[in-house]
Amino acid sequence: MQQEQGRRVIAMAGVNMQLMFRRVFLTHSTLLRRNTPLGWIYGSRSLSATTESASQQASKEEPEATGESRASEDQLQEIIESLNKEKESLSKKVADFQDKYQRTLADRENVRNRLEKQIIEAKQFGIQGFCKDLLEVSDVFHKAIESVPSEKIESGNSDLKTLYDGLVMTENQLLSVFRRHGLEKIVPKLGEKFDPSLQEAMFELPLPEQETGTVAHVIRFGWTLHSRCIRSAQVGVVKN
Repeated sequence: MQQEQGRRVIAMAGVNMQLMFRRVFLTHSTLLRRNTPLGWIYGSRSLSATTESASQQASKEEPEATGESRASEDQLQEIIESLNKEKESLSKKVADFQDKYQRTLADRENVRNRLEKQIIEAKQFGIQGFCKDLLEVSDVFHKAIESVPSEKIESGNSDLKTLYDGLVMTENQLLSVFRRHGLEKIVPKLGEKFDPSLQEAMFELPLPEQETGTVAHVIRFGWTLHSRCIRSAQVGVVKN
């Protein structure tokens, strides 16, 4: 009995020794994996694997980023072309408006000049109708003066001479008023060339000794108002 118990104790001690040896070996091997360069190699391998996977992922994403940048460049180019077209359109509109503005200014200036001219002409020729009526009075004075024979004036009749002088003075005063307001007498001269703008041919005379188309006789004087003919002189013209 004692021998068997001894054997059992020895067997139990051997088992315990084996278990302890295994525990020590496992603990030692674990420490070696953690602290030896082999662990760092394992870590570096995992790190390099991570880096390689990241670079592969970046290389996969790079074409996508390039495509997006190209798309954005195309959109930017389209926007630039659209803005250039809009700029050209606005430039044409500005040029059109500027041309219309200049034309409007020119038309306005023409209207202003025309109105000023009309106002001046209205001031100058507003009395044209009144002047024409007064010209008839001047004709009457002139005919009255011409109707008095010079012999009777020189004969010594004081009343007739006084009347005649009064008529002459009145006519001169009337002509002075006419000149002050721009009225000038048109007095054709015998033998001068006929002027249809200032003269009116009432008849023709066959006078071989005179040039054709010249004034041969004066019937009535003409008148101009500020250099505008308001009544033509009535004359007879030579015709061969």
